[in-house]
Amino acid sequence: MIITIDGPAGSGKSTAARKLAAHLEIPYLDTGAMYRAIAHLALEKGIAIDDHPGLVRLAKDADLWLDCGPTHTRVKANGHDISEAIRSMAVSQVTSPIARIPDIREILVGKQRAIGRKLGSFVTEGRDQGSVVFKDLADVRFVVDADLEKRAQRRYQELIADGEDVSLEEVRENLSTRDGNDCKQWAPLLEPGQSIKIDTTNMTLAEVVDCLEGHVRESVGA
Repeated sequence: MIITIDGPAGSGKSTAARKLAAHLEIPYLDTGAMYRAIAHLALEKGIAIDDHPGLVRLAKDADLWLDCGPTHTRVKANGHDISEAIRSMAVSQVTSPIARIPDIREILVGKQRAIGRKLGSFVTEGRDQGSVVFKDLADVRFVVDADLEKRAQRRYQELIADGEDVSLEEVRENLSTRDGNDCKQWAPLLEPGQSIKIDTTNMTLAEVVDCLEGHVRESVGA
C-alpha cells in the first residue's frame, strides 16, 4: 500500500505523515529530507546556490541513506547523521532554489522510487509524490493545505522548539517565497477528483490524522 501526501511547506504534511504511518504500522518516507540533505551539503562544502553544475555533481555523488521507520526518517549523508541539521532555517532558505534545478530533481526522484521499491508499503510526503513520483502506483493520494498564517505559526513553533533564533515574520516571508517558487518548479498540486484534499487550517493534528486514516481504511476496505 502506497499513500502519498502532497502540500505546500508548513501545511503539516510531515507530522501527519509520520503519525499516519505509525497508526498503519508501515514506513514513513520523507522525500523533502533528501532535498534538504543536498542543501545542507552545499552549505557545508561552500558550493554557491547559482553553481548548478557543482550542485548537480554534489547530488550525483552524495551517498544518501534514509532509515524509514513508522514514526521517523533518519537521514545520513556520506556516513554522517544529519537528521537534525537539515531542519535549520539556513537550510530551509536554500532548499527551494536547489530543488528547482531539474537535474537534481531527476536524480532524487530516481532515488525516491528506488527506496519505494524496497519498502513496498509506505506513507510518503512532499510536493509531487502523488502527481509525479508515485503517480501510477499510489493507492491513496492526499493534498493537505492550510492558510499562510497558520502554516507560518506551525513552522515558527517547530523552529523555536529546536532552538532556532528566528522571528515569526522571517518564517512567514520564507514560506511565502517558497510558495511562489514551488508553484513554478513543481507539477501542480493534485485537484479534487485526482486526490483527497484536506484543509488543516482549523484542525488539530489528531483530527488531521484521524481524517487521513479514515479515508485510507475506507479506500482499501479495511
